[in-house]
Amino acid sequence: MSATPLAGLRVLEFTHTVMGPTAGLLFAELGADVIKVEPAPKGDHTRGLGGFAAGFFAAFNRNKRSLAIDLKKPEGQAAMHRLAARADLVIENFGPGTMERLGCGYEHLAPHNPRLIYLALKGYLAGPYEHRPALDEVVQFQTGLAWMTGPVGRPLRAGASVIDIMGAVFGVVAAQAALRERDSTGKGQRVSSALFESAAFLMSTHMAGMTATGLDARPMPDRRGAWAIYEVFNTAGDGQLFIGVTSDQQWARFVEEFGLQELAADPRLATNFMRLAERAWLIPALQDVLIKLPQKEVEERCERCNVSWAPVGQPKDMFTDPHLLATGGLLDVYISRFGGGDGKTVGLPALPVEFGGRQRPGITRQPPRMGEHNAEVLTEAGFTAEEIAALTAANVIVSAPLT
Repeated sequence: MSATPLAGLRVLEFTHTVMGPTAGLLFAELGADVIKVEPAPKGDHTRGLGGFAAGFFAAFNRNKRSLAIDLKKPEGQAAMHRLAARADLVIENFGPGTMERLGCGYEHLAPHNPRLIYLALKGYLAGPYEHRPALDEVVQFQTGLAWMTGPVGRPLRAGASVIDIMGAVFGVVAAQAALRERDSTGKGQRVSSALFESAAFLMSTHMAGMTATGLDARPMPDRRGAWAIYEVFNTAGDGQLFIGVTSDQQWARFVEEFGLQELAADPRLATNFMRLAERAWLIPALQDVLIKLPQKEVEERCERCNVSWAPVGQPKDMFTDPHLLATGGLLDVYISRFGGGDGKTVGLPALPVEFGGRQRPGITRQPPRMGEHNAEVLTEAGFTAEEIAALTAANVIVSAPLT
């Protein structure tokens, strides 16, 4: 068994920001040779983002090689056609019509390689909205995800780029299905995934629930819960943890562990369905007990009685999470704003899969400097030293200087 089952697969990645780079990362981490095609002369604009997006490039572009090329020039387009002739897969997530204007749409590349799989990651699939620009946050609001996330009257986007990443995963599923079909037909095809449809898919349970109950969905902070004990509780010393008691067997263990004999004997609390009707007084009663106990003690008791629990964490806690550290769940990634020598190496989460029981995909390349692999990639595609020199002299390909 290998943690790199896609070794030998050749991928050209024309992407930026989160959705496209995530799809490329999935292939790269699983062993494919992913060439990130960056627009010359400035490279992927994500390299220069600030705020919460300052880490986008480093987070989603490890294990890739960089080719920086100007696709607005005919020589750049011709070079990409030669590279596409030996590729298995193209990934792109630019706005509608962009790749076509650059001479690298599916109809431009497929004649050079009829076996090519072309994954287009878009805001919307084909239909009335397909020409609109879209963002993760836009579709969260459009589909009701933001409305479901925030308190009543205060829609909020999720705390991570969940739709970008989920849309990328669906795209990879589609691409791998197309690669599998190619094994029998010998033919490539264009496949696509989109932000809007991915976010809409997340609404399936709410839509089905509304149909089943005849009631409108409520935002999550005001939802009709399925489990009576499914709550964040405060503990002594300003601690907080989430506790989920999701079966009657768990309830029996929970009240016994915390010495809640009165609650255990209360006939109103005999089943989860009955406990749901008593939440108005039951949750405050449990809170009165837990607020007197230190956080560590509550955690230990929840662990002993085998109910679901978790401290209310922050992203910074993942750097030192004992489970991630013990299982190879953090990879040493070099983080630099602009791909220079001014950064540092930190642990970032590995791909959340394992093979053969415990083998995890790892890191073979740090996030590349812009154009770091220009000559290497073009030489492998059959370009001569003279051709590469000519492309360099004409500023068709560029690279960032070593720092």
